[in-house]
Amino acid sequence: MKENSEGPEELAAYRRLQQRLGQTGWIALGSLIERTKAGQGGPRYQWSRRVGRKTVTVALSAEQYRWLGKAISNQRAVWKTLEEMQRLTLAHMWESLPDPPRRKRLAKKTLGLN
Repeated sequence: MKENSEGPEELAAYRRLQQRLGQTGWIALGSLIERTKAGQGGPRYQWSRRVGRKTVTVALSAEQYRWLGKAISNQRAVWKTLEEMQRLTLAHMWESLPDPPRRKRLAKKTLGLN
């Protein structure tokens, strides 16, 4: 059995990521479009997202556009945080838990560490 190699810096990094998730504000999926061509009656704001197999687009006010922009940004930050947590989880598993017998070493890509 491998030694428990979870170092204090690895654990601290994981805890920081957990705290970051807990401090996340509102989240939303989709993308925003600001239409500002001249002669179209002023700026228009749209939010597009997938619902099932369809793309749904909704008109927004300027305030909704700004608020939803922050929520979409938060969603993307959550994804990045979760990807990093997953990477740390796999690194910890491969370093500290026993492996089955293998004929050759596994590549980092196979291990999910790239």
